[in-house]
Amino acid sequence: MIYIYNDYGGTHTTSLAAAYHLKKLPSHTKLTKKQILQVPYFNKLKTSDMGKLIFHGEDEDGHAVYTVGRGNSKIFVPGLKELFDILQKKWGIEEKLIFSNTSPTVPLSMTFGGLFSRRLGIDFIGVPLLVKGAKQASAQIEYLVEHTKEMAKNTSEQVLIIDNQKKLLNASLS
Repeated sequence: MIYIYNDYGGTHTTSLAAAYHLKKLPSHTKLTKKQILQVPYFNKLKTSDMGKLIFHGEDEDGHAVYTVGRGNSKIFVPGLKELFDILQKKWGIEEKLIFSNTSPTVPLSMTFGGLFSRRLGIDFIGVPLLVKGAKQASAQIEYLVEHTKEMAKNTSEQVLIIDNQKKLLNASLS
């Protein structure tokens, strides 16, 4: 199985999701600034990295975990799904592919933090906002990862696209 966490830039919520998935972050605890900033690729990617699949590691079951920034594209993930379908038919690949959208977990502080830090290069404003946003979103991201793993186990589809609606994520934390 291959997991691909995706959002606009591919460097904040996706990196946190990959870290939770790979158990590089503690469960059910408030994250510290140090823990957040030590997450691989967190706030490290540039606009030129959008569309690149970033490998984060293999989980305890040997499943590969990737992240990708898809920008504003509504067709990027469906396009990858179609490509994978072609590869499966041509070469008989049995691997499942799971796309999980982390965008619904992004709080406003993280949006502005990313703008200041990644787009404008003003880290002294952007990084504190990103840390604040990561702390706000961590429980939702952790739930999203658990939800993604559960859906992946229970699907018979070869390629699963999980949109992750904000309502579902908010309800899970109530």
